Amino acid sequence: MTDSEQPAQRKSRAGRDLPAAIAVGLLLFGIVVATLVWWPPGFIVLLVVLTSLGALEVHQALRRVGMTSVLVPVVIGNIAIIGGSYAAAELQKVTNVPWHVVLLGTIGGSVLLALIWRMFYGAAGYARDSAASLFIIGYIPLLASFVGLILAQQHGVAKVVAVFLCITGSDTGGYAAGASLGRHPMAPTISPKKTWEGLAGSFLLAAVVGVLHFEFVMHQPWWQGVLLATVVVIFGTAGDLIESMIKRDVGIKDMSSFLPGHGGVMDRLDSTLVAAPAAWLLFTFLPVLP
Repeated sequence: MTDSEQPAQRKSRAGRDLPAAIAVGLLLFGIVVATLVWWPPGFIVLLVVLTSLGALEVHQALRRVGMTSVLVPVVIGNIAIIGGSYAAAELQKVTNVPWHVVLLGTIGGSVLLALIWRMFYGAAGYARDSAASLFIIGYIPLLASFVGLILAQQHGVAKVVAVFLCITGSDTGGYAAGASLGRHPMAPTISPKKTWEGLAGSFLLAAVVGVLHFEFVMHQPWWQGVLLATVVVIFGTAGDLIESMIKRDVGIKDMSSFLPGHGGVMDRLDSTLVAAPAAWLLFTFLPVLP
């Protein structure tokens, strides 16, 4: 066996370094579980750190097509929007200040700060660069804030775990079914490796873990787990395709190499960002859910 052949055996059909991917995945899973169970605000801190790294990745990606966001205001906004909305939702349990006022205020303040900050770099490219900043603010902290809003709900830890389990089931089921059975591309011009067989695997495994979690942890009817899994798979897949569109537009394969075996932070957050608001709507407006 030659040296050039050895690295290839460490990678899956999807091109991942499996040992590194498994190690990083288990480490992140352990940190997420530990913070959710013993210190939920620590989970929000972790979320802010990861989304800030994600904002940096998207900032660097957009620079490849001539769009330069103002990173400092974007990161400040990321901290304020995610942390502020979660804190307000928790405080609303004992005060009369509605969380959505804080969410709207932090979004508006972040947009204004970004627009004003960019003024000091001159008029050339102002509209283009401001659009990049506002895109990141809307794409990352605004969507990610719904994870914190779910956490602040009644039985929030169990709900967040349910969402993450369904996302993990969707990713794992889709990867396994797609790698072994995938024959029919689902969106060949956006993400050639995604197949309808993989999507079926996503639905199947996400539904299984959703049902088990709702039945034995949340003590709710099994069909609610299927409902959440369906919502998470649909919107999580959309989130994956949205990020694929961004990467295809700017001409990159991975957002970065921050997470060995996984690519960039955004390559792990893409599904969660779009699935979280949909899951929050489900938990909020369907009274059958706890």
